[in-house]
Amino acid sequence: MTRDLLIRNAKILEGATGRTADILVLDGRIASISPAGSRCHSETASASACPAPESVPVIDAGGLLASSGFTDLHVHLREPGNPEKETILTGTAAAARGGYTTVCAMPNISPVPDSPESLAAEQAVISRDALVEVLPYCSITKGRKGLETVDFEALKGCCVAFSDDGSGVQDGRMMLEAMRRAAEAGVIIAAHCEDNSLLRGGYIHDGAYCRTHGHRGICSESEWKQIERDLELSAATGCRYHVCHISTRRSVELIREAKLSGVKVSCETAPHYLTLCNDDLQEDGRFKMNPPLRTADDREALIEGLADGTIDAVATDHAPHTAEQKSRGLEGSAMGIVGLETAFPVLYTSLVCSGRLPMQRLLEALTDGPRMAFGLKGGLREGERADITLIDTNALFTIDSSLFASKGRSTPFEGMQVRGAIRKTIFNGSVVYDSAKEKTCA
Repeated sequence: MTRDLLIRNAKILEGATGRTADILVLDGRIASISPAGSRCHSETASASACPAPESVPVIDAGGLLASSGFTDLHVHLREPGNPEKETILTGTAAAARGGYTTVCAMPNISPVPDSPESLAAEQAVISRDALVEVLPYCSITKGRKGLETVDFEALKGCCVAFSDDGSGVQDGRMMLEAMRRAAEAGVIIAAHCEDNSLLRGGYIHDGAYCRTHGHRGICSESEWKQIERDLELSAATGCRYHVCHISTRRSVELIREAKLSGVKVSCETAPHYLTLCNDDLQEDGRFKMNPPLRTADDREALIEGLADGTIDAVATDHAPHTAEQKSRGLEGSAMGIVGLETAFPVLYTSLVCSGRLPMQRLLEALTDGPRMAFGLKGGLREGERADITLIDTNALFTIDSSLFASKGRSTPFEGMQVRGAIRKTIFNGSVVYDSAKEKTCA
């Protein structure tokens, strides 16, 4: 598979405006970005070194928007452990179809990656099957049981960060110890914040829909109370702290205040929390996720937090389950929805086309924001690895889960008419997704 490309006539956003450019890729890296139709030029690809257009494959972008490949800090690829739900191959195919070139895989798999030996099982499958970059998480505590911390020093450099995602670390003393050791090792703690003592058997937000339809609710405090605790611990230890999938107004406020006071904190939210609320609930498992859809006021606070930079990244929390596991209604279905293949069009349609968010800010939240939060390299710049997403912002289509590359099909956005189709995804200089090769495409 070639890693040399010339992408002609791509639109590149710069601030509120854009320019049309040619992007030369040599040996998997961006060699030059030059005005469309000009001879390529850069320190890494001088005019004499620049090959003639006919010597490398050419992609005519025809004015498609070029972005650096999207980065998702929060996906569940289920392998090893639950390949009936998803595999590294199907999950990364879904990522490529959604414009993602880097995904960070959560550790609620089997075996739990809590040591170099147990992590090796996941790394072997990634090396064999991944179509895009997969950066694994390791757990904060052994077996994700919350009783004993992992050896952060032994795992440093082997994973992107440490998380017990799927469950919060309940014991504050255990989290304090974990943050102290993580700070010493110079690694990131990424926390699923959920106080189990406040759940009381709930499975959707404790709001009007919950009470009207006889369901059991999850209060907002179960999320923000643990964030409040962890922010204090992060301030005390100097630990780099990342908050996963925030969903409440108070969570945004606490993180905003902590950032202003100098705490080393970053955070993410997900597309469904930015575009839906508990007013949109239906008696269907595709509306069940954790955290649950909150109120319209919470959604507004999340949009404001994304706009002002309090929220660093949008992550999908892609969580595939089998059709049977999602067929049991709100009460009985498994928690989690898929999101890699719907994130960009849903966000672009709901936030950018509506005027709620500038396009540049959305792209930042999908690219530079997550990379900066976790200290990852990349970007649509000369010398960087050629991870590029080509987007047709004018395309209008209807979300159809039967076309997904993911094994998961459960999405609350089924049937939604959206704008913004991913046309090509390029990872390390190679095309890993091309919509023109699908039997049915947007």
